[in-house]
Amino acid sequence: MHFGIFAMWVLVGLFAGWLAGFVIKDGGYGLAGDLLLGLFGSMGGSLIFWALELSPGAGPFALAFVAFLGAAIVLVAQRKIWYAPA
Repeated sequence: MHFGIFAMWVLVGLFAGWLAGFVIKDGGYGLAGDLLLGLFGSMGGSLIFWALELSPGAGPFALAFVAFLGAAIVLVAQRKIWYAPA
């Protein structure tokens, strides 16, 4: 794993957390909680993608998309399953 890929996971995860907190107002843990959930989702989605050995041929946009998708899934699941009034 290269440092650039790790940095991309972090940036995309933080962006996804911020965007979810901005778009979905109810049920979050605040800005810091949304950023952390986005970060963990981004890393989790990317690690699953990497473990399935789909990432070596993928370009940076595909990796960023997978990271964003993982972050979005975690954030939507948090909003639907673990409702926490802000």
